[in-house]
Amino acid sequence: MSKLPKTCSVLGLPVHVIANYPNWLLERVELALGTHVVTLNAEMTMQAGRNKSLVDVISNAELVIPDGAGVVLYLQLLLRQDVQRIPGIELAESLLLLLGKSNSGAKVFFYGGSPGVAQKAVDFWQLQAPGLKFAGTHSGYHSKAEEEQLKQTLAQIQPQVILVGLGVPRQEGWIAQNRHLCPNAIWIGVGGSFDIWSGTKTRAPAWLANNNLEWLYRLYQEPWRWRRMLALPEFAAKSIVYLVSGKGAVTQ
Repeated sequence: MSKLPKTCSVLGLPVHVIANYPNWLLERVELALGTHVVTLNAEMTMQAGRNKSLVDVISNAELVIPDGAGVVLYLQLLLRQDVQRIPGIELAESLLLLLGKSNSGAKVFFYGGSPGVAQKAVDFWQLQAPGLKFAGTHSGYHSKAEEEQLKQTLAQIQPQVILVGLGVPRQEGWIAQNRHLCPNAIWIGVGGSFDIWSGTKTRAPAWLANNNLEWLYRLYQEPWRWRRMLALPEFAAKSIVYLVSGKGAVTQ
């Protein structure tokens, strides 16, 4: 049976600490245990501070991973947790590789991105992991009627793994509202991962990522994000307040 992960509190939001996240999720796939995965970083944490519905979505997710450097430093320095950063894109990649090698027969669905991007991402993965089984794709740009058709399709084909790339917090809210369509599936919000896999965009060089500066590369690629980056110093300041007040916590 899939063990419940250790839960830590980062500025009042849960973060789950597991030795091996991909293997834990693969077990959930094999046991048909429905799971919503949230990839928490400083920006999402600050958005949650102004968005009660986002707090509820994160709090109800079965797995919240430490995606951002700020969240990891909070866990390491303030809560003394032995944890490493696991970006959402890397978790998704590891899970897809495991599925490609397993005999689970799990079907994967990609939803999000500009027209054609999700299919290009599928083409990439069919080369990387020929054993993967794909149930389909759908663009993130559509009419209400097309979205209803998408929901009907998901309910009919019941993919076991559904990756949703609609951006934060839209993807988290969409998953929470629609996961009942495939209650036994693993749902993961993957942000711009389809753009990376399709070759539309590139990830930061390893030396930047290894020094917790991947956000700087994203700002270089998308200068319009500068306002969103203000969440980083805001997160740091709020973390100090929590440290002084002793609100940080770890539960089992």
